[in-house]
Amino acid sequence: MSRLFAVLRTMAKVAEWFDTERPSNITVPPETIEGLPGLVVIEREGRRVIRSLQWWFPRLTREARLRGNELGLVGLVADLTNPMWDRMVVDPQYRCLIPLTHFANPAGAPGSKTRTWFSIKDEPMMTWAGFCRTLPDVGPVFAGMTMTANSLVEPSNDRMPVLLDRSEHDPWLHGSIEDVIHFQFREPMAADGMDLQSTNDSWRSGKAPTLLNRAEQIGLDF
Repeated sequence: MSRLFAVLRTMAKVAEWFDTERPSNITVPPETIEGLPGLVVIEREGRRVIRSLQWWFPRLTREARLRGNELGLVGLVADLTNPMWDRMVVDPQYRCLIPLTHFANPAGAPGSKTRTWFSIKDEPMMTWAGFCRTLPDVGPVFAGMTMTANSLVEPSNDRMPVLLDRSEHDPWLHGSIEDVIHFQFREPMAADGMDLQSTNDSWRSGKAPTLLNRAEQIGLDF
């Protein structure tokens, strides 16, 4: 599953899409890689706000601890029954919305992998179902839930983000654990509703996806 996504929108447009106030002290990162800061939308006391959190939860296995290894980074939630997540996923206070316009998977041989980007056709934003929490000695962090990939994504990865429609923002933020399970195990977004953009950019290039002409033609304001 991808460990790279991008938000090719201004902060004003992100705030408009998620019906939040525009933060004055946060900027849109050019890309978000697992382990680095990314944007999330949380709800507190009935009001949605945009925050910048680290995209990772710490994981240290018993074997790694015995070897003296550093903490591992985990930014993807695949198994809801894993003890790392099981208590958190049942409580809506830990839910968040992750803004993005594109997510990427690596393509090619090891050592020369390139970026392949995925986005939704004719939509200015996507929403990834996420979880967030403030951890002692770590601070505020987030992770995104994954699901079985559709036929467009599957050749590069058998998992993809759980993508929400705007009408599903409230059900995600306030729903029960049964709702969470439903979102993860329902059918993924149809492949014909998404775009794939292959590039020759190296996986570590830092280069963003290009904007597709169709989006410009329908008048999306970037």
